[in-house]
Amino acid sequence: MSVVALVLAAGRGTRFGSDKRRATLADGRSLLAHSVERAKAVFDDVRVVLRTGERGEDLGLPAGYRVVASADAASGMGHSLAAGAGSLDDSQARAVAILLGDMPWIELATLRRLAEASSASNIVLPRHAGQQGHPVIFGRDFWPALRQLAGDEGARAVVQAHRDRCVVVAVGDVGVLLDVDTPRGLM
Repeated sequence: MSVVALVLAAGRGTRFGSDKRRATLADGRSLLAHSVERAKAVFDDVRVVLRTGERGEDLGLPAGYRVVASADAASGMGHSLAAGAGSLDDSQARAVAILLGDMPWIELATLRRLAEASSASNIVLPRHAGQQGHPVIFGRDFWPALRQLAGDEGARAVVQAHRDRCVVVAVGDVGVLLDVDTPRGLM
């Protein structure tokens, strides 16, 4: 697979009431572990963006995942994205899939389909029932722009600035829309 995955998991998740990354799903694994292992089933290189000083093992991840520290994570998702993109200098991948650590229900077939639609020069956006979802896959051409992100907007500005290079993939997978914001979201 020539797509590297960045799983963003450095946010505070304040609406959840506790560290949602540690919340346990029905199979006994943490929310974050489930999301990361799902990515690993499709992508050979999976990197997890955490807050500075955190270790994956402390959040229920098995050993062996590359952790990228986001020193400015508290300032917003853009900073975490920039930190993750900054870790890609050693990657030969054509694209990077940006996954969120609180979206454990994306189907493996969907991840594969999105990766197959990617190239170094496009941005792949999944759409379910008319709504844009995650993950978004950015071709290598956009990595410098991702490294410049800041604030809490994520990569929306990069997508909007390059609408002509976006490929929308319609999927039947509601998992591209489902994230966990509150404990009720685990059900």
